[in-house]
Amino acid sequence: MKKSIQLVAVVCFFTIFGCKQNSEASLETTTEITAAQGAGQSAVVDDASSPNIVQTASGSKDHSTLVTAVKAAELVDVLSNAGPFTVFAPTNAAFDKLPKGTVEGLLKPEKKDDLKNILEYHTYVGALKTEYMQDGQEFEQVNGGKVKITKVGDKVFVNGSEIVSSIPTSNGIIHVINDVLLPK
Repeated sequence: MKKSIQLVAVVCFFTIFGCKQNSEASLETTTEITAAQGAGQSAVVDDASSPNIVQTASGSKDHSTLVTAVKAAELVDVLSNAGPFTVFAPTNAAFDKLPKGTVEGLLKPEKKDDLKNILEYHTYVGALKTEYMQDGQEFEQVNGGKVKITKVGDKVFVNGSEIVSSIPTSNGIIHVINDVLLPK
């Protein structure tokens, strides 16, 4: 009986050790392939799944400025990950309300950190559905700032900007707003 237990223990040891080596080799190969391709999560093509936040926004004619800003801030891969995320997504008209030259200035490489801070102020880690938002609630955004929710009747506002529609995505929710939220 002792020899049987020892034999089983030895077989288990070699099996686990062998699997671990194969797993590590597979991980190294996968990492090398991904690094060699230079693409992140946003490069994954999947025709069967629902679109993620970036794919959904990219398909909206009303969010082309936001998509351009997300690309300039190099946040495409982050917002393509599993999440869940809630993005308060300003429309093109919202960006047009900013003083002339603001958007163009923020898109310059030397302003990338400022742009990233503004975009992160529009992003919450987690899925916030409007039906669960309460008047007076505050949510800490990715950049560390807080947004405040206000409810007036059936309307929901974030920092005074009405959420005009909500779009579920595979990795969270997009709440369309008509203003750019600026961190305080």
